[in-house]
Amino acid sequence: MNAITDIKGSFLLRNGVSMPYLGLGTYQSENDEEVVNAVKYALEVGYRHIDTASFYENEEGVGKGIKESDVPRKDVFLVSKVQNAHQGYERTLRAFEESMALFGMDYLDLYLIHWPIAGKYKETWRAIEKLYKEKRIRAIGVSNFMQHHLEDLMEDCEIVPMVNQMEFHPYVVQQDLLDFCRENTIQYEAWSPFMQGKIFGIPEMMELAKKYDRSIAQVTLRWNLQKGVVTIPKSAKKERITANAAIFDFKLSKADMTFLDGLDRGERIGPNPNDF
Repeated sequence: MNAITDIKGSFLLRNGVSMPYLGLGTYQSENDEEVVNAVKYALEVGYRHIDTASFYENEEGVGKGIKESDVPRKDVFLVSKVQNAHQGYERTLRAFEESMALFGMDYLDLYLIHWPIAGKYKETWRAIEKLYKEKRIRAIGVSNFMQHHLEDLMEDCEIVPMVNQMEFHPYVVQQDLLDFCRENTIQYEAWSPFMQGKIFGIPEMMELAKKYDRSIAQVTLRWNLQKGVVTIPKSAKKERITANAAIFDFKLSKADMTFLDGLDRGERIGPNPNDF
């Protein structure tokens, strides 16, 4: 069981790199003062993990937010992803350089393949391995990879992915995939933990929030961490960014953890990785 201590706590990746288990997601945050301020708010509150992607078109703003904060770059775990249109060996190498120029940074803490594009993700991974060996990236991983994608990649790769970022919430738990990742020392990470807002209308979540005298968001994020899953709730509002981090002074019971796991119905908010 991973220890869950405070906002700056982390889970250890296979290569010894510490990945903060609570991060700020920036999907749909505009590449202007919105994302710059969100990043600054998060770092001010104590977050040390910022997640973005080339596809979000806000890497420049994220980089600016980090630079304008009082937190040194070395203390921030910065994540980006190579988008689908940029996959393939040479294109991935170029895409990485383009992202780094937008960030105004010389290294990334984690770089992910955004989606498993058939016929391309192995070449993309080979490029990411090269960047990792050159110490341009501290850790490497994938996003939206089902077990068969991971098994296919692992047949040929030199370095097994260290992270798999997946849609993860009470309606899409995918415990078998979570177990597979754990068995292969691949850190599981949640995107869209709030189901793009739909979680706030689930009656069972309302009941649990009432029971613990917490918000639905706080109960959800606490469940993520107790499952050993890194989580990156998205918000651009300072009060929500702060509230999402107030999850270290309570704990969900084993029975309630099991109850939440049991809500799984395979109901996705985003695309099904098997359809790519």
